[in-house]
Amino acid sequence: GQRGPTDPWERTPPITSGPDKGTQVTVEIHHEDTSPQLIKRLSLGKGSQRLRGHDNKGFQRTEAPRPPGAKDLHAYPWDKTSLKSMPVDLQQFKKLDAYALEVNVKNSVEELVKALLKQARTDLEKVRAIWIWICHHIEYDIVGYHNRSQLSSKPRDVLQMGKSVCEGYAELFEHMCSLAGIQCKKLSGHAKGHGYKIGQTFTGDSDHAWNAVYLEGRWHLLDSTWGSGSVNDSFTKFTHRYNEFYFLTHPALFINNHFPDNSNWQLLKPTLTLKEFEKNMLHNSNFYMLGLLAAHPETPIIQTVNGKASVSVDCRAGTLFMFKLKGTDEHGLMTLEKRGMKLDIYPQKIGSHKLEIFAKPSKAEASDDVYECVVEYVVECESVDKAMRFPKDLLQPVGPSWFSERQGFLRPSHREPVLHTNDGRCSLTFTLGKDISVLTSLHTDGSSLTEDMGRRHVLQIHRGNQIEIKVHLPHAGNFVLKIYSKKKSDPGNYDYIFNYLIRCLNTEVKWPAFPQSYIKWLQDYEILEPLSGLLPANRNVQFKLKMHGIAKVLVQAENTHPLTQNKGCWEGTCNTSGCREVFVMVHENANHSFYSHVLRYEVETQ
Repeated sequence: GQRGPTDPWERTPPITSGPDKGTQVTVEIHHEDTSPQLIKRLSLGKGSQRLRGHDNKGFQRTEAPRPPGAKDLHAYPWDKTSLKSMPVDLQQFKKLDAYALEVNVKNSVEELVKALLKQARTDLEKVRAIWIWICHHIEYDIVGYHNRSQLSSKPRDVLQMGKSVCEGYAELFEHMCSLAGIQCKKLSGHAKGHGYKIGQTFTGDSDHAWNAVYLEGRWHLLDSTWGSGSVNDSFTKFTHRYNEFYFLTHPALFINNHFPDNSNWQLLKPTLTLKEFEKNMLHNSNFYMLGLLAAHPETPIIQTVNGKASVSVDCRAGTLFMFKLKGTDEHGLMTLEKRGMKLDIYPQKIGSHKLEIFAKPSKAEASDDVYECVVEYVVECESVDKAMRFPKDLLQPVGPSWFSERQGFLRPSHREPVLHTNDGRCSLTFTLGKDISVLTSLHTDGSSLTEDMGRRHVLQIHRGNQIEIKVHLPHAGNFVLKIYSKKKSDPGNYDYIFNYLIRCLNTEVKWPAFPQSYIKWLQDYEILEPLSGLLPANRNVQFKLKMHGIAKVLVQAENTHPLTQNKGCWEGTCNTSGCREVFVMVHENANHSFYSHVLRYEVETQ
């Protein structure tokens, strides 16, 4: 990275959801092809057993590296199988990695390699030990990057300083491998790293260096600069953050952000042109490490059509996603799918907008994981669809998903995120998992719905393990139906689970709230009539309520009207004249004179 205007670090800004908010980026290395050089081999034999052909330092000269040939090549595009170019069992490296981390030799590169190789038998293990040591002990030299005159990339200097730019990482790696008797080459080229802008072109000298190593009869690629950590956005601070992805990366993935000066070192069939490299999507290492497979569209710049742009991501299993369009997630509808996510974006301003997509694993034990940026687009918007302005209360993702299913909301009647209603009413059903208590509320922009009324425009009806959620809208517009739950056995608060967007264009709509219910109204009671919480004045109103385990039911208006029991329902009429409110009361035990209020209705004023 000594030559170029940028020494690209891999661009990976995660959103952190903890106290350590901040952005992290990761580094890249590139190297020029160098003329064949003699490789020194480190002999670990005792002095007395040295063979002829060694120089006085105990190193054996070996052949120059062979150029890549047909058997080194991998098919492009990526076949979605392995992230690495050869089978690697990371579990088997645990002991070796721990050993290499602890090696603390700074006096000479030769002594360092000798110490590292004590625990390494195979060539792969030797390369691994060198890789782990460099990634954890050499830091990126921010000052050196900004002030090139002070900079040396000589392996001895890099070791003594403990820091360098990509060039120094790659030269140290190459030198340590050669001492260990492993063919290794420093490569250089262009990288989509720190400072990369979507759609930019690459001209002039290469700006990054990395390595190829020869293992088990084939060439493999790695980047120890980017394996070591990341640099912040302003390029003023380096953070050690080990990245496994850049060790023996599959060439069809490596080409995503590394373009070597000599195209043979892509190790791909077919090779890509610089033009193709420039216009290809940049997926950073988080994208692949999180098990994501593909993003659509496959071009980084998207034009809206009638104010809308659509993006989707495919992945292997339960992954949580979020997005930011110009830093906010208000102008889109994202749905979670079993194997990915879909997102429709409706920018509310014309022009170019940065769209970032973030992901994190959803495993229960990984709840403290942060969302990592996995892919970026530029959305170019030529017209705005004002009708697709969403309520502030809408939370992403929208609609039911594997996540709401996991929380016990099974077999949803409506799988789409948006419910359209013409008459202002809608009804949803789910099968509920065991021991689940549900809370629902309705929200809209503006002040038309208080929190209390937002709850009363939604009615829950439970029948066995089925729940029906009825919504009556107070007026036309865009509404959010939020669904919360908790275990019945838990005394604690309800947790937010998911939400729907409800749209109604009919301006005639004006439904009153449902009747207010009190604590003695049990979950499996049901109102058959009247469903409206606002009763007409001076009328006889028919009541029909499904309740069990009750001795008597009274409806109290100006006068008290008893209901009679008929096939599990309590029925009767009540006259609303002369009163402003009507209560339904129950007598739980025939021997008691105490009544409990269960429902309250209001009466229209004249």
